Amino acid sequence: MAPKLPRDNAQTAGQFIAATHGDQDAKQYGESYHLAFADHAFLSRPEVRGIRFELELLKPDLALRERAIDHTIVVFGSARFVSKAEAEKMVLEASDDNARLKANTALENSNHYESAREFGHLVARYNRTQPDAHNRLHICTGGGPGIMEAANRGAFESGDLTIGLNISLPREQNPNPYITPGLAFRFHYFALRKMHFVMRARAIVVYPGGFGSFDELFEVLTLIQTKKIEPLPVILVDALHWQTVVRFDLLVNQELIDINDLKIIHFVDTASEAWSIIQDWYALVE
Repeated sequence: MAPKLPRDNAQTAGQFIAATHGDQDAKQYGESYHLAFADHAFLSRPEVRGIRFELELLKPDLALRERAIDHTIVVFGSARFVSKAEAEKMVLEASDDNARLKANTALENSNHYESAREFGHLVARYNRTQPDAHNRLHICTGGGPGIMEAANRGAFESGDLTIGLNISLPREQNPNPYITPGLAFRFHYFALRKMHFVMRARAIVVYPGGFGSFDELFEVLTLIQTKKIEPLPVILVDALHWQTVVRFDLLVNQELIDINDLKIIHFVDTASEAWSIIQDWYALVE
């Protein structure tokens, strides 16, 4: 029979509250009598911002450790892209020229959605060959729609764990339905969310997107360039798009960046090419 040794001698706050009146006495003695960790007004004060930072760092980290998730592949891209099936439905239902234009654009962009979905499948397929959970790579996204949904969806459809790091916004964005229960996290601070994107990232895969995608892409490029993190593959999907939208070559020609900085970036056109770069970088064998 296994010994019943306790992990910790200390009584937890939850155990204390359950065994006593908890924080009810504050009604008699005033707001100052609230337990500090149970006092939401106190925890929301500007002076306690540092503690809130720590909590947003710690909560997801513990949850990921408990699921033996050590490595992620972070996928960024537009939240506005839809699946091919949804875009085709939009084309059929378009009732005027403006609606048809939008529907045809959505249909063209749906190729990116389906590519990100395929990429999620490829990563999940690799994970099925790894009996040790600590060797697996898991899809991690911003948790929303579009490319985020597609990458999560591909991994989910292959039966893999999938992670979403959502952010509280004025217009609340709900997590997409393809995130593993217990692995959908919500952040208040963009800075802490970005830390979690990078902490376990073994590759960054970026599809065409807007301000958010640019922000996240250049954050990672800067961290690698300044040697704040170890080099990792940064993969831009749809080479023509990225080389048109961002003139990386012009930055080199004007000596704004060094030509060696471009070695950080890999331009590809397909999900399989993106996955091949990651396989080669880490010598992964399926």
